[in-house]
Amino acid sequence: MPDHYAVIGNPVAQSKSPLIHAEFSRQTGESIRYDAILAPVDEFARAVADFRQQGGRGLNVTVPFKLDAFRMCDRVSGRADAAEAANTLVFEEGHIFGDNTDGAGLVRDVTSNLGFPLAGKRVLLVGAGGAARGVMMPVLEREPCILVIANRTPQKAYDLQQRFSDHGKVVAVAYHDLRGEHFDLVINATSASLYGELPPLPVGIFAPRSLAYDMMYGKGHTPFLQFARLQGAEYLADGVGMLVEQAAESFFVWRGIRPRTDVVIKMLRPEA
Repeated sequence: MPDHYAVIGNPVAQSKSPLIHAEFSRQTGESIRYDAILAPVDEFARAVADFRQQGGRGLNVTVPFKLDAFRMCDRVSGRADAAEAANTLVFEEGHIFGDNTDGAGLVRDVTSNLGFPLAGKRVLLVGAGGAARGVMMPVLEREPCILVIANRTPQKAYDLQQRFSDHGKVVAVAYHDLRGEHFDLVINATSASLYGELPPLPVGIFAPRSLAYDMMYGKGHTPFLQFARLQGAEYLADGVGMLVEQAAESFFVWRGIRPRTDVVIKMLRPEA
């Protein structure tokens, strides 16, 4: 019988993870079965327990359960501890190990797939929620010149600054404080694109030869990427590459094998 894995979330019907991991399984010859589980928002723990009881080996965790997943772990990786959130669970002998592969997925997509080095760059992270928290440490490990966090509620950005300031130059600001500033990489870590909206960014924030990166993805350019193109960003990227790369990192955590990601990215985004 193939080993059983799944993605769990609410909503989860739109998830591309089953398609991605089916391709990883085909590519590597690893015998796995991968499903999608819709969990009621107040019954995450029960859904996880049921999956484990049925012999499940591991889970990918998506919104809104990454904090719940982190809290239920007996042991966590350093990157999950830094993010205080887990998107990958491994069910060991009577224990749950939690990891967070989101930041590794983002950094690998930006630096390897897109060929955009982070060292010495001015980076703006838009948003201060769970998505932003999950990528802070991996981005700082690449030694950007500065990492600025902008958020509608400045206190949330200041909380992240305080938590990660020992690992690099981190500055928290409100959106209006960005006027007159320029960045080499602007990462949209908000959910605004899911609702066809744009974070309240001032004009002129994109430096020459800059990259605009939206963690969200959809058909065509998101509102953030449309804004970035009009504002002169030279390179545009949505979150498909991050999605595939974080999935590959989870696959490696589970199976000890790193699948190829380029073919899967092209499958999901034929123009890539």
